[in-house]
Amino acid sequence: MADSCPADQFAQFVKEHPGYTVISYVNTTAAVKAVTDVVVTSTNAKQIVESFPKDEKIIFGPDRNLGNYINSVTNRNMLLWNGACHVHEQFSVEKIVELKTQHPEALVLAHPECKSTVLKLADVVGSTAALLKYAVNHPENTYIVATESGILHEMQKKCPQTTFIPAPPNDSTCGCNECSFMRLNTLEKLYECLKNESPEITVDPEVAEKAVKPIQRMLEISAKLGL
Repeated sequence: MADSCPADQFAQFVKEHPGYTVISYVNTTAAVKAVTDVVVTSTNAKQIVESFPKDEKIIFGPDRNLGNYINSVTNRNMLLWNGACHVHEQFSVEKIVELKTQHPEALVLAHPECKSTVLKLADVVGSTAALLKYAVNHPENTYIVATESGILHEMQKKCPQTTFIPAPPNDSTCGCNECSFMRLNTLEKLYECLKNESPEITVDPEVAEKAVKPIQRMLEISAKLGL
């Protein structure tokens, strides 16, 4: 998702819309956060957006699907950057409908990064943490899960008697939708990283100083809202 929001282009977009409060999703680069007023997560985005006055002019990026969802549930008209998560973009409405036909008792759990056409099919929309919590609190159900398939392991671990069905993507016959970037991380790489403290990532100090401010503001607003 971060790749769908190049920092130089986003900075120009912000410059072209003076007077707007800039809200960026946490899945962005430090350089994008450096031109942001407040950062949000999928868990707190709705509440933080609602903390601003109704007439506040807001730029939201980079995920247009999450932005559209927040607009719909807060009755806002935020200006959206045209970015997206490649995993959540790929879910197939037709295949989810087909799964619902095969499993009429199943509830659809969907992440708000999904397209609106997928969210319309959902019984529950929420962050991965929220979807997991719902499943734990309602283990008697069968679920079709429209988010990155890695969460199914944790769901099945916490709810061993529950049936979880991964929602399939458009371009595959495989019954799953995995993030290829997340799959680059392995236990071996993690071990080597901890052992050798490498590879090392450095951030320009000036960028880092600017980028941390919207994160701090998110934490401050969240604390005031009791999140």
